[in-house]
Amino acid sequence: MAGSRMKLELSRVVQGRGRLGVLKELGKTGQCTLEVPGCLLHTHLGTVPHLTQETRGTLSDLPSVTQVSLSNIAEHQEVLEEFKDGVMKFAGLRDTVLYCSLHDPATPCPTGYTTNKTVSVWGSGGRIELTVAKFMALQKTVQPDWYQSMADGETWLNNTSRKRVRKSVDRTLAHLDECLLVHQQSQELEGVEVFGVVEGGDILEERVRSGRETAKRPVAGFCLDGLQTGSMDQALRTQLITAVAKELPDDKPRLLQGVGRPDEVLACVEAGVDLFESFFPFQVTERGCALSFSFGISLDPELAVLELDEERVTSGETQQNGDLNREDQSLMTSFEIDLKDQRYKDDFRPLVEGCVCYCCQNHQRAYLHHLLVTNELLAGVLLMIHNTAHYHAFFSALREALANGQLDVLKRRVLERD
Repeated sequence: MAGSRMKLELSRVVQGRGRLGVLKELGKTGQCTLEVPGCLLHTHLGTVPHLTQETRGTLSDLPSVTQVSLSNIAEHQEVLEEFKDGVMKFAGLRDTVLYCSLHDPATPCPTGYTTNKTVSVWGSGGRIELTVAKFMALQKTVQPDWYQSMADGETWLNNTSRKRVRKSVDRTLAHLDECLLVHQQSQELEGVEVFGVVEGGDILEERVRSGRETAKRPVAGFCLDGLQTGSMDQALRTQLITAVAKELPDDKPRLLQGVGRPDEVLACVEAGVDLFESFFPFQVTERGCALSFSFGISLDPELAVLELDEERVTSGETQQNGDLNREDQSLMTSFEIDLKDQRYKDDFRPLVEGCVCYCCQNHQRAYLHHLLVTNELLAGVLLMIHNTAHYHAFFSALREALANGQLDVLKRRVLERD
């Protein structure tokens, strides 16, 4: 396989770990870039949930990389093979780079179905078992610009034995070697990049071993798997990511799977993560909620804190939702408001003051409340527009904070929720 065209150029490293830069020469033509830290655009078979291509067009500054997953694609393999032109053309995507992951991060997968030779994905029709041969045949059908290699990622569950974790690392490395062998011999995958998957559960030694061994392979970047929300507390996640990052080359990107909450994103960026999956806005939308956390920062740290205090006084709102229950990602977080609540039925403010998205510029909380309690489909459309815009604006603010040395100010702004 030819050397990777994808290049990560870092402009700043904060406290030895937090990385600011640009991922360049993406896609088969090498014409696209992606700023880091950043996130991918989460889709279901190439479509942002609830949005048509036209409504998606109301959103500006979306990521240049679109994520699809085999869990949504595998059951359509025969149709795509007959179509012959790949998922991008099938879904009507333009001017984007296509990344194919194994699982949809917004949808939990049943466990207990991996073997030494297979992994399973779950589509609308049930379980689909994948060998390396079938996995690679799917990649040839999808025709992505980059994809994650096949991996045994079932060791995120609590109380997974050390023996099972070790087996997961060994299987994942073996799958990677097989995928690379097929990839190197495939004309259809010429110019396509491969991301190796780092496993290891919550065992530090296995995480380090997985990272070190994966880095020896000719991969373009790394997927950090098994660290998703609900699998462990943030202190342990930070410890594991920090240790793994020391084993990975500085010039290749690190994509963290299954983590999307703003507080966890901030902690993981500080630990050395570059890329995230943007499934969190979709989860918030499915709850009938709107992202409402603050992330604006001033160049003057003292002024920023004063502005934050003033905002709390004048807003008249108190976040009642508490922290996320780590066992149930369907529960609200403190970063959102529940628009089904009766207190919003006569609230004529936009979802977030100052937000420039289509929803906030044209509608009020009371209207969204009405749409939700009457089960109107438009509620999901408007919420998804706002939540997507708000979340990606948060990442822009994060990059700005890193560039200006204001990360601590941003953290106070995002995390201090009264």
